[in-house]
Amino acid sequence: MLRAVIFDFNGIIVDDEPIHFELFQRVLSEEGISLTQSDYYARYLGFDDRGAFTQAYRDHRRRLSQKELEELVNRKAAYYQEAIRNKMRVFPGVETLVRTLATKLPLAIASGALRHEIDTILSTIGLRSYFGAIVSAEDVRSGKPEPEIFLKALARLNEQRGNRHPIEDSECVVIEDSKEGVRGARRAGMKCLAVTNSHPAEQLAEATAVVRSLNEVSLTFLESLCG
Repeated sequence: MLRAVIFDFNGIIVDDEPIHFELFQRVLSEEGISLTQSDYYARYLGFDDRGAFTQAYRDHRRRLSQKELEELVNRKAAYYQEAIRNKMRVFPGVETLVRTLATKLPLAIASGALRHEIDTILSTIGLRSYFGAIVSAEDVRSGKPEPEIFLKALARLNEQRGNRHPIEDSECVVIEDSKEGVRGARRAGMKCLAVTNSHPAEQLAEATAVVRSLNEVSLTFLESLCG
């Protein structure tokens, strides 16, 4: 039985992965590290900012202190705020699906993005009120593909339910676009719908189901994933 839906953010709600690539490339270039588009999508897409910078430095055999890491993350965040003013785009089907699901089910966001980025964009596109819980990069110790972020999102939805029967992990569907996100959702014991916004279907094979667009998705379809 389907009782909750958890959305990823970048690559599922907003089409800003090209922006993130450009900004990672810009910040790393300022530090003398090159990043190609193919490497970004193959190696770094599923990480949050901390994980992506850490992995990039590791791949180039560069040391990175915690202080330096925070500076890189903050610099990219500042660039992002500038970029989204002109380039933000919502994926087709998102607004209709979110509004439809919210009339029947509790919804959450589980994203490696920064909290203020998520809040700003959701408020701008008029969807913030539909999500009962938001778990962002600042809220977890380990990013995707670890299951922590999804389990924490479910825990927050259950906190809001008070003494009512808690939602089980098997009663949740996660909507993801990355390999790491799919793996994390499955490790959390949840069903996962993958959308081929960032990877081809064959790279998302661990998902419960794969679609090309959220225009193809309905409440009935999501319910069928929970059997």
